[in-house]
Amino acid sequence: MDAQSIGEVWDRVTGTQPAPPGWLTLATGAVALLVVTARPLWRFARNAITIAHEGGHGLAAVATNRKLAGIRLHSDTSGLTLSYGRPTGPGMVLTAAAGYTAPALLGLSCAALLAADRITLLLWLAIALLLALLVRIRNAFGFLTVLLAGAAFFLVSWFGSTDVQAGFACLGSWFLLLGAVRPVLELQHQRRRDQARDSDADQLARLTGVPGLAWVALFLITALACLALGASWLLPAP
Repeated sequence: MDAQSIGEVWDRVTGTQPAPPGWLTLATGAVALLVVTARPLWRFARNAITIAHEGGHGLAAVATNRKLAGIRLHSDTSGLTLSYGRPTGPGMVLTAAAGYTAPALLGLSCAALLAADRITLLLWLAIALLLALLVRIRNAFGFLTVLLAGAAFFLVSWFGSTDVQAGFACLGSWFLLLGAVRPVLELQHQRRRDQARDSDADQLARLTGVPGLAWVALFLITALACLALGASWLLPAP
């Protein structure tokens, strides 16, 4: 690839694209809501939320100078992030808290890029994050899942029309924003039935002395706040 071609690609990635039409934003939002609320669809699509969840743990671990040993994603949509360092302290707290907040914050970031008409940049940043995650995956199912997700983003960003890119980006943003809420509700449901003694919220309770329910409330408030703000950026103006 010559310098001119590299420059063209750079301009394409960093430039602006036409804002998606209002009907497309509404349609992708409706599809994302259906996927999140319909159990058969959610059981499959939840893998994308797990990728963001475990990626949040991993990013927080690296940011707080913990040693990230690896990430595993499982076919039942659960995941595990292993990191080494001090078993207590701010770094461990931030790492544990990052999982349930990551999908909502990532969705909000995507909505911000969409509002700024940076659709291609959004897609390529997603590819970069997935590649960074890929090298930390330590099981076959997780590797294949992240690889396919990255391939989908690349194919859409490279070969998709402007409308296809916009629709894909909108759908992904809506799904992250809406999909961040349901796992928090599922978490509390499991806690009420005493099925999540080692959940992130309960680990945080042991680390900080703050009740697990308070952490669940914080996760839910974060998810709902990001959804409200992100929706205000994504929805067409009246």
